[in-house]
Amino acid sequence: MAGGVDLDHLTPDRVFDGGDLDCGSGLALLIRENLLQVPEEGILELRSREPTVAADLPPWCRLVGHEFLGARPGPGYSRYFVRRSPRAPGAAGQLDADKEQADSYEWRTRARAAARQKSTVYCRNFSFNVGQPASFEEKDAHPSAVEYLLGALAASLASGFASEALRSGLDIDDVEVTARGRVQNALAVIGIGEGKPAFASVEIKAFVSTLEEEADARAAWDRAVLRNPLVNTLEKAVELHIRMVRS
Repeated sequence: MAGGVDLDHLTPDRVFDGGDLDCGSGLALLIRENLLQVPEEGILELRSREPTVAADLPPWCRLVGHEFLGARPGPGYSRYFVRRSPRAPGAAGQLDADKEQADSYEWRTRARAAARQKSTVYCRNFSFNVGQPASFEEKDAHPSAVEYLLGALAASLASGFASEALRSGLDIDDVEVTARGRVQNALAVIGIGEGKPAFASVEIKAFVSTLEEEADARAAWDRAVLRNPLVNTLEKAVELHIRMVRS
């Protein structure tokens, strides 16, 4: 029993699936939004596959004024129960303020030239090394900036698709995304050519292994593409060719 509620035989007022989001990547906003659909003193069930939620949700509830009732294991996820408190101040107004703050969030990085053909990038609690803007060598000490851009694009789509599939209840065995691109006027990068070096086009191909219906997997992939900030930014300047192949 938690808060006078038998969690094993509870019918919550609302259930929502948070997938693999953590509280810092938008889950807290989703919890607020779903709590507004629950009557005062009503109970929200959150289903999550993200392990950090177990530690982060109770103090979040105390901070905003709702009651954390406890958790129970589910099939492949954990079930968390929150009672909406009428004493939680300005729930709807706070949600609007939080959304506005998220919309205006500014990501920041800084880079310092550390050595010949090497710069170190710092962001939040991370740092990583970047080599030349573009490299024609087979091996280098550090990835080039071009490779970081293509890698970030492929990785964001792979992670985004995995999250979309999880939220849709799709069982995906494996996903691999490739990103390939040719730079026009590539020799200008090293100062022996003319023109402005830039990607002419980028080809993105996702290889998805699943026994789910192809239409369902493709719909999840389309949502991941639609919600990807790198895709939506790059397509304004570069011709993107995006494909998904199911196996």
